[in-house]
Amino acid sequence: MELEASLDWLSLSMTPGLGSRLTGKLLRQFGSPEHVFRASLTELEACQLPSAPARAIQSKRAHKDAEEELAQVRKLGCRLLNWDEPEYPQRLLEIYDPPPLLYVRGDAGALNRHSISMVGTRRPTPYGMQVAERLGHDLAERGLTIVSGMARGIDSLAHQGACRATHGAPVGVLGTGLDVIYPKENKKIFAEVEKRGALISEFPLGTHPAPENFPVRNRVVAGMSLGVVVVQGAQYSGSLITARLGMEFGREVYGVPGNVTVDVSFAPNQMIKQGAKLVTSWEDVIEELPTEIRAELFPVEATTSAERASLFENALSPVEKTIFALLGTDESIHIDELVDKAELNSSEVLAALCEMEMKGIVRQMPGKQFIKILL
Repeated sequence: MELEASLDWLSLSMTPGLGSRLTGKLLRQFGSPEHVFRASLTELEACQLPSAPARAIQSKRAHKDAEEELAQVRKLGCRLLNWDEPEYPQRLLEIYDPPPLLYVRGDAGALNRHSISMVGTRRPTPYGMQVAERLGHDLAERGLTIVSGMARGIDSLAHQGACRATHGAPVGVLGTGLDVIYPKENKKIFAEVEKRGALISEFPLGTHPAPENFPVRNRVVAGMSLGVVVVQGAQYSGSLITARLGMEFGREVYGVPGNVTVDVSFAPNQMIKQGAKLVTSWEDVIEELPTEIRAELFPVEATTSAERASLFENALSPVEKTIFALLGTDESIHIDELVDKAELNSSEVLAALCEMEMKGIVRQMPGKQFIKILL
């Protein structure tokens, strides 16, 4: 949309006393910002709007501020994207209070690619640092957009990993205005994310970091992705809040298991206890995605589990083929049962299973149970 056409959207978003929830309620009631500004005071108050913002809308008090803001937006070279536009992140519209207007720098096309959010502490351990960067890279290499909050620590490391991927197009969600780099040491990462993907914010230009902004930002991080990966986070951390928002929004939630004696392991370990998928590699994330999305990400793969499994069989030895044929994808089989059915000795079966685990097509479950896995 041309910037001039965004003036009413901007005016509404800058009206004092209106947050995204009330703004969204008005837009759903009246259909557009233009119709909101044409509404009578009685009509506005019928929407249970408090008196002060209702009168501010009536007086169009924010129009002058919006015009000044629009001039700054033009000068900065960013874009305004409202929720009626096709480039607006469509998955974000599924949450209960999506931002009606987003400021965007970079490639707006990145906002509707299949994405995974990665969150965590600002003070990760060396283990957390390594996992965040590796997962960010490996998931981006498989075609997923990495979404995070651009904070120091896990957020930055996940984006660094994504930027190393051949076609990585990360999305950074800011808790400040798009013209405010926070933290300052992330200036280089900001530039790289904007170059390869996009930076977005719902806050007006010039908005500086304030504690209340980050929970607001976190709902966008959780809402615009297929799932949320918690790498590390303490008991009362923002990453734990983001993960719980992900659960509330019906997103997949993943946790990277950590040392139970380390404070920042609390958030992922707690989420795993509550049913989050335990993650040790990119495969664990991909496995939980809907079948149609996996098919888009890996178009050369067969479309059914049986067909995908058969792709590996040519590389198997005769003994491995025998055992692989006995394994299922839904129910695990105990090693003793495999030995009986394969009519082989236990050492041959163990050696074959070990080799197939290394090839990534078999997984050992608790209690010496085995199952096929499909990447």
